[in-house]
Amino acid sequence: MNAITISFIFYLIIILVVGFYSVRITKNLKDFALGGQKLGPTVIAFSERASGESAWLLLGLPGAALILGMLELWTVLGCILGIIFSWLFIAYPLRKDVQKFDVITLPEYFEKKVFDESGIIRLISSLIITFFFTFYVAAQFSGAGKVLNVTFGITEFQGMLLGAIIIIFYTFMGGFLAVAWTDLVQGIIMIGTLIILPIVGWIELVSSDVTMNIDWSNLYGGNTGLVAITTMIGGLSWGLGYMGQPHLVARYMAIDKIENIIISRKIAYAWAIPAFIGAMCIGLIGLELINNNLLEFNGIMINEVNQLPDPEKLMPIMAKSLLPAWLAGIFISGAIAAMMSTADSQLLISTTVITQDICKRMLMKNKSNEDLLTIGRIMTIIIGLVAFFMALETKNLVFEMVAYAWGGLGASFGPALILCLWWKKINSWGLIAGLIGGSFFTVFPIFADIVSPRLSAFMLSTILILFVSKIKK
Repeated sequence: MNAITISFIFYLIIILVVGFYSVRITKNLKDFALGGQKLGPTVIAFSERASGESAWLLLGLPGAALILGMLELWTVLGCILGIIFSWLFIAYPLRKDVQKFDVITLPEYFEKKVFDESGIIRLISSLIITFFFTFYVAAQFSGAGKVLNVTFGITEFQGMLLGAIIIIFYTFMGGFLAVAWTDLVQGIIMIGTLIILPIVGWIELVSSDVTMNIDWSNLYGGNTGLVAITTMIGGLSWGLGYMGQPHLVARYMAIDKIENIIISRKIAYAWAIPAFIGAMCIGLIGLELINNNLLEFNGIMINEVNQLPDPEKLMPIMAKSLLPAWLAGIFISGAIAAMMSTADSQLLISTTVITQDICKRMLMKNKSNEDLLTIGRIMTIIIGLVAFFMALETKNLVFEMVAYAWGGLGASFGPALILCLWWKKINSWGLIAGLIGGSFFTVFPIFADIVSPRLSAFMLSTILILFVSKIKK
């Protein structure tokens, strides 16, 4: 058994032990959904960051930077700005409202905020979350297949199956507590990977007397004028998604004390900035390594990008080629960690909204907390299996699937959440219009030729909320 395998197995053991421990202290649906609001600022911050940045950060973004170069700088800047804005303007007031209304899910919060007694808002919100999160979780399973294929030579199907089993298992066992504590471990490994791997790649270039050649002319994708501006805005629009991701919002809702949000915010910033810069640098440095015959895959030097089996496999290939086996094992575990930390959160949120906002609210009002906890665990398995089969069927890149789900969730919930927190005139009619509109314009991006679907759907959702709230009083 080689060092990479040993490192990976050790990582899996840690994750599974956390899952087994968490089940002992998960007693009811609130524990399952929000960890009983007992988690401190450090765990919450790492959990929010780890769950927020999935396989796309360690696989998708480096692969995009490898192909598109400096054009991806706008995506990096947009994401960093979105994280800053969300922690500044959403986290604190939302946590106050959660305490005021005594809620455990985002759909439940919307319902009570606008005094909707019909249950329509909770139903619509729950269906939107389940729909887009299924794509999101499928992307993580697909990413697991790619990483384990490169690392151990197993098929992508076998890699997806192994990743899915592990993620579904510990989410099933421990709920939010298992997710949050495993996220802490995963977040540490992820940031270590994103900082150290590009440094090692840079050292390899310097020791080989290679000078980095950054093509700044590609900053706007070779476009000029209005097209260049829309290209820049399209990248920056990634930041809008952070306003409405239910699995990130859940972290703001779960923190133990309102005042601890300030501490969590600082930790989140300290994680996010080097992480995004590091992910992009992996792609840029990887390109130079390839162009100078310094990157190896399966005993063969890669000297052209098209010799890579998949641009999204760049990170694990760099780790195996440049690092000692034991360190490569840890960093590749970081890639798996990125997928697990997001997939488990999204499985948990999907499960919770179905259990709390559909089953408890509409179908099983008299069920005990213990019964609802059992239902929640069953739904974890069902949604996980649906996502797994979707991952098998789709041929899309991880980056593309995440972009679709990210944009849909951001457009559906971002405007709704911001206006619920900061605009007193919002009402149930406006909220319903915004939720449906954000989803509709993501699925049917009618302005995609003019501006990014993420931006157009977000803006149209905002307009719908404002307009309908004004006319339907």
